Parts: sequence; C-alpha cells; structure tokens
Amino acid sequence: MIYNMEFETMPREALEAIQLRRLQTTVERVYANVAFYREKFQQTDVSPADIRSLDDLRRLPFTTKQDLRDNYPYGMFAVPMDHVVRIHASSGTTGQPTVVGYTARDIQTWAQLMARSLMAGGATRGDIIHN
Repeated sequence: MIYNMEFETMPREALEAIQLRRLQTTVERVYANVAFYREKFQQTDVSPADIRSLDDLRRLPFTTKQDLRDNYPYGMFAVPMDHVVRIHASSGTTGQPTVVGYTARDIQTWAQLMARSLMAGGATRGDIIHN
C-alpha cells in the first residue's frame, strides 16, 4: 500500500536529490548549533561543505549511546529549549538515561514516517495500532 503517492513513486533521481538536500541541511544545522557535532566533524576532518553526495554520508562520524549520555541532558539539542515540544527519555536501566527532544516539525515527520512504514507492512487507514 502507498501512503504518500508523490514521494513513494517519484523517480529515483528526484528522491536522491531531496535526500541529499536534507542531509546537507541537517549537517549544516548540527555543525552550527551543536558543539559536540562541530568537534566530532573537526576531529574527523569533515565540514558541511564536504557533503556533496549521498556517498559522503560514510564520512560522517557515528553518534553512540555513550555520546548521548556524555552530553546529558540537553547537550545534543540543535534548537533552543522553547522550540522543544516533547522530550523522550530512556529509563536508564543500563546506565544514565538518554534524552531526545522533539520539535513540532519532528513530531509531524515522525508521524509521516510511521504511517508510511505501517502501510508498507499492510496496515490501512482504518486500522488501530497500539505501540
């Protein structure tokens, strides 16, 4: 089943152009707004200008759960706290909790992603899903 006809049926080249633009925007945003990522990029000799293709994703440093813990609670946020509308925190049963903040747009994006994933798995708009 298809949830979003435009995005799920567009030509591969058009989709990859959107993906690249979004990747570049994300890298630029975190480089400018999150000291942790700026330092990580500098340590691996990568700057936002280096991201010119989707293959350049391989050049970006990984973020580990320990990185999230080391920057607890809000050190990884790329927006001011007054833009955060929801916070999710792990229980911390295996160590210090990890915290992720979401903007209103993040919530909308997540809802779209989940709808597409569920419909790809056979769910319909009339189904009720419990998480």
